[in-house]
Amino acid sequence: MAVRTATPVTGWLLRGRDGRLTAYAPAEGGVARWTETRPGGPDWTGPELLESPGLEPHLSIARNDLDYVYLVGVRQRTVPSEAGDWIATEVVYATQLQSGRPPTNWRSIGTPHGQDWDRAAQIGAPTAAVDATGLHVFVRNAGGGVCGRHMDPRGIWGPWTDLKGSHVLDGMSAAVTAAGRLELLAPANEFLLRWRQDEPGGALQRIRNVPAKPAECTASSAATGDDRVTHFWREAADPALHTLVPPVGASGPDDDEEPSVASLCAPGTGPVAALRTVIDGHDCTVLAQRSSTGRPALAVFPSGDEAVGGQWEETGEDFAGAPALAVDAAGRVTVAVLGADGHLRVARQNLAEPGLSLGDWQRV
Repeated sequence: MAVRTATPVTGWLLRGRDGRLTAYAPAEGGVARWTETRPGGPDWTGPELLESPGLEPHLSIARNDLDYVYLVGVRQRTVPSEAGDWIATEVVYATQLQSGRPPTNWRSIGTPHGQDWDRAAQIGAPTAAVDATGLHVFVRNAGGGVCGRHMDPRGIWGPWTDLKGSHVLDGMSAAVTAAGRLELLAPANEFLLRWRQDEPGGALQRIRNVPAKPAECTASSAATGDDRVTHFWREAADPALHTLVPPVGASGPDDDEEPSVASLCAPGTGPVAALRTVIDGHDCTVLAQRSSTGRPALAVFPSGDEAVGGQWEETGEDFAGAPALAVDAAGRVTVAVLGADGHLRVARQNLAEPGLSLGDWQRV
């Protein structure tokens, strides 16, 4: 099976209700999937192909409270007509209900442009997130703004909604707090555009732009507090990692005060994976990125204070795309990458050592 070079995204390593980790990657003809044979490993099955002909090499993956996993992508198909065949571009999704089991059939939710196939072909890669009321899917539309569509807990989709914005680049990111409140970040030519819910399940509200010149496909977002989301990105002219620092004393949304921008002085490529967890009894955020050498690099920060301290350490060997982070059934921080040869590689925390010490890398 040929794993495809994809738009780099994080969040592709997830733990299911039964405790097993599953990894996903775009592949020729669909999605490649690896699944632990038992919670905590070390053995895996896969890669196996979840077929979806015409699926483009980008996935956004989200999970709900029942541990259902939503795979969201863009698919092209041929539409015959009297005037000749059209190439139809549509946002599609499939749902995996249990670890290792076949997902549902891939279903189309169209695009904000209906059957205007010329404009539909101009949409960006989708970004998915699950809040207190269900699955949200966001895309950059043909005009350079942002549109979203929502599926409620009954599985019923609402219409596409225009969230406005302009000059949006590829690589939006979204994250949801433990309480179910969603925030969305969209890199644009001269700004970071932001939306958030003021309460779980509420309407997305546009909030203050942050002046920046972000590089496309480098944004990521993660819940780093009970009601706090932290956003990360790289600047077009600077490979270092940047983040928004909330106002002093803020434990949740940054209300009327503008957050400041901090550099984590960690040159690399693509988006950074972020994971909130407890290490040595402390509430921490683990960050993993593809360093400037092409190898995985990890650092640990106090949650909510990601701009302070943090020693980056490289590990493993060259890989493609972006890393992913999860906590396995044994409570170990687990980092996964896709090697340049297309094979999954996994390293787990050594709990016998203080701090975040990784064991040997495993080639799957």
